[in-house]
Amino acid sequence: MARVRMSDVAAAAGVSTATVSMVLSGAGSDRISAQTQAKVREAAEAIGYAPNSVARSLRTRRTRMIGLISDTIATTPFAGRMLAGANDAARAHGHLVVLVDTDGDPAQERQAVEALTGQRVDAMVYARMWHQVVDAPAGLAEGSVFLDCRPAHGSWPAVVPDDRAGGVAATRELVAAGHRRIGYLDAPRGAGVVASGLRYEGYLQVLAEAGLTADPALHAHGETDAGGGRAAAGELLDLPADRRPTALFCFNDRMAMGAYTAAHHRGLRIPQDLSIVGYDDQQLIAAELDPPLTTVALPHYEMGRWAMEVALGERAADPAVPHRMPCPVIRRSSVGPPPPPPEG
Repeated sequence: MARVRMSDVAAAAGVSTATVSMVLSGAGSDRISAQTQAKVREAAEAIGYAPNSVARSLRTRRTRMIGLISDTIATTPFAGRMLAGANDAARAHGHLVVLVDTDGDPAQERQAVEALTGQRVDAMVYARMWHQVVDAPAGLAEGSVFLDCRPAHGSWPAVVPDDRAGGVAATRELVAAGHRRIGYLDAPRGAGVVASGLRYEGYLQVLAEAGLTADPALHAHGETDAGGGRAAAGELLDLPADRRPTALFCFNDRMAMGAYTAAHHRGLRIPQDLSIVGYDDQQLIAAELDPPLTTVALPHYEMGRWAMEVALGERAADPAVPHRMPCPVIRRSSVGPPPPPPEG
């Protein structure tokens, strides 16, 4: 079927093509009678005329599209809530999100920036799956927004989780329950994981506030998966009974899952013998463990929405200071009071 043109609307309404253009674009329509405007709109609807979006964008210089460049968010359910937040904010303001996943490849990032620029998107959001310090892709327009990452150089609006405050909140849960020997299962040494150091700083802050001395023997490192958590927890749970932790703060929920296994293999009950707090509130892990895991939630949805609202100009942001999004504690059943001290 041939596309309905503006000249077809003009013929159906009995007016000039110029009149149709002014009425449907709103440009100069104040010089046209209300009766004629109504006639044009009725004719356009009757014959199914749809304005050409490319031509409209050239007139208005807005395409109502926002480009979102990410590493692997679209293929990772764990971080998919960022996309949900960004999409909801865009849709609420009449915009469409154009997503490009690059797998973190700098060459693909440059191509994505070029392609989205060629599509005349109104703005861009640059996202990473986990909190990182990154170099901006070549050609990224000023005013683009960084999501779950912050730029190494330059001033750009950015939103990241407040991982230091999250470490504080997690450790306070354990101190409030009465624990004094609290282990921290950390990411591998030298891995360059920004969140690792920030969460550890929060852990140390709470120990100091509680008058507790940080014991280096209670700081274990491992891969950030269940196997790494199991091995790191095993190191701490095999310490002599008087030095063994009564609680563990884990870098993420996958490490916490491994810590559950290490505890069970040693005949320790959770939380009667060992309390555990995770981080991320990861789907299919935290709420499904037995007992369900108390954890600190990463605010993926909220960060995605914030970034998109800034990109749309609906929210102000200081490009010189990353916005730190609060990470709330999700209380379940893995934290209890410490067990009685060993006899003798």
